[in-house]
Amino acid sequence: MQIVILAGGLATRLGELTESQPKTMLRIQGRPFVEYQVELLRKQGIKDIVMCIGHLGEQIESHLGNGRKYGVDIRYSHEDEPLGTGGAIKKAEAMLNKEFFTMYGDSYLLLDLWSVYSYFRTKNKLALITVYKNYDSYDISNTAISNCLVTRYNKKEKTEDMVYIDYGVHVFKKEALELMPENGYYPMEDLFPTLISQKQLLAYEVSERFYEIGSLQGLKEFGQYLGRAER
Repeated sequence: MQIVILAGGLATRLGELTESQPKTMLRIQGRPFVEYQVELLRKQGIKDIVMCIGHLGEQIESHLGNGRKYGVDIRYSHEDEPLGTGGAIKKAEAMLNKEFFTMYGDSYLLLDLWSVYSYFRTKNKLALITVYKNYDSYDISNTAISNCLVTRYNKKEKTEDMVYIDYGVHVFKKEALELMPENGYYPMEDLFPTLISQKQLLAYEVSERFYEIGSLQGLKEFGQYLGRAER
């Protein structure tokens, strides 16, 4: 199984904390966040990692190297300018398998990825997103589903049927990239309306909450989680 970690963002919400380092390199209890991510993946037996890096990304590459000392294999796709999440995936296309996962560089997700993958393989669809029934608890809900398919996805306009939030793990068949433009800035969520209109976007509901370090509150909550886990 292959996973793409999207770690090229500017992390403007974290202010001075990320002026001189990418957010995935923020230290929490003495370790860069990215080490927790890689360790979590390795424990699930996932060793094929593609890191999409941009702003200050050389710090990530210098720290992780080829991943061997962490028990994984890491390759890097470099953004010379901001490409958005979709543009970053498109740029890494030559490195990608026929089917692959994506996740964000600021996410820590307590999820059995093999169960997600097994479900995806039973369906003949181009893509899957994991969703959590959020009811606006951790952020504004942005997703509606019906019969295991995503029927609406919008981060800007909320409707009553949007009780789920994008959990942050996606699975794609490589041919889904053919629906993306070749060059330039392109957010991943811009692909979703096309997939929804073609009934090609599966939903996989997750019951465990997610953790993230893209905000000050998220940093605090993840640190608290680590404290509980070590007891």
